[in-house]
Amino acid sequence: VQLQASGGGLVQAGGSLRLSCAASGRTFSSYAMGWFRQAPGKEREFVAAINWSGGATYSADSVKGRFTISRDNAKNTVYLQMSSLRPEDTAVYYCAAVRGGNYALRGSSYDYWGQGTLVTVSS
Repeated sequence: VQLQASGGGLVQAGGSLRLSCAASGRTFSSYAMGWFRQAPGKEREFVAAINWSGGATYSADSVKGRFTISRDNAKNTVYLQMSSLRPEDTAVYYCAAVRGGNYALRGSSYDYWGQGTLVTVSS
């Protein structure tokens, strides 16, 4: 499966953005999906994940209550709605797909990765 992330940009602190990740192929619903991010000079970190149906999600404590992951299997797309953005949310955001129905929290568990989209939050 090929993943194409989009929706990044420059936003002021307190603002919102919605990231999208479009997947190719007809088996999107057989993959759980995740969002990760990597800030300059830092390691990649888990942000949020969602199971195959969208019925189960998990978010990192750092974004809980501010970011929401969702998916539309009819459109082969997973979303990350980000609100109350902070300068520390600045990073390249990556979407990833893992075979099977259950999401994973570790990046090493994922099978496919998108190219990343840059989110910059100004103070």
